[in-house]
Amino acid sequence: MRNTAIGATAAVAGTGTPTPAAAPHVPRYIRLAAHAAALTLVPSGLWRIAIAFGWDSGFTEESLGPENFPGTGSFYLIGLSLLAEALGLLTLGLVHRWGEELPYWVPVLGGRSIPVMAAVIPASLGAVLVTFITVTGAFTWNDADNMGAAESPDGFHNWLMTACYLPLLAWGPLLAVVTAAYYRRRRPGRGR
Repeated sequence: MRNTAIGATAAVAGTGTPTPAAAPHVPRYIRLAAHAAALTLVPSGLWRIAIAFGWDSGFTEESLGPENFPGTGSFYLIGLSLLAEALGLLTLGLVHRWGEELPYWVPVLGGRSIPVMAAVIPASLGAVLVTFITVTGAFTWNDADNMGAAESPDGFHNWLMTACYLPLLAWGPLLAVVTAAYYRRRRPGRGR
C-alpha cells in the first residue's frame, strides 16, 4: 500500500493552495549521476551548434557542403542537439518528484502517479541503446568511413571533437544506474 505522506498534498500556510509533497529521499550520488548524465550531452551539442553557425570545425567543404553551414543544414544540427539534450534532461525525472507524479498543471492527468514501468522500460531501453551506439562509435571512430576519412578534421580539431564526444560514453551507464535506483525506490510491493 502506498505511503500517504508521499502521495498526499499539503496546503501552503494560509492560502489553501495544494502543493505536491516532498520527493522521497534520493541518495546524493544518484542525484549527481542523473545531473551528470544530462550534462554528458552538452559538449557534443555545443560542437554541433558551433558548426551550425559556421565555425571552422576542421571538416573539408566537400564533407559539410558550403551551402549547409550556416544554412539549411544548421536546422538539423541545432534540432539534433536540442533533442539529445531534452532526452538527457528526462533523466532528471528519475530523481525528482515530477518523474513519479505528473505535476498538477498538466491538463486532465495532473497529480496522477506515473506507473513505475512506464518510466523504467523506456529509460532502460535508452540506456542500452545509447551505450551500444556510443561504444560502437568509439571503436569505429577512426575507421576510413567515419572520422578517419580524408575530409574529417585532424590535429587540434580532431582532438577537440573527440573531447566533445567522449563524455557521451558515460551517458548510457549513468542512465542505467539512475534507472536502477528509481526502480528500487519505486518498485511494486515495496510498502510505500
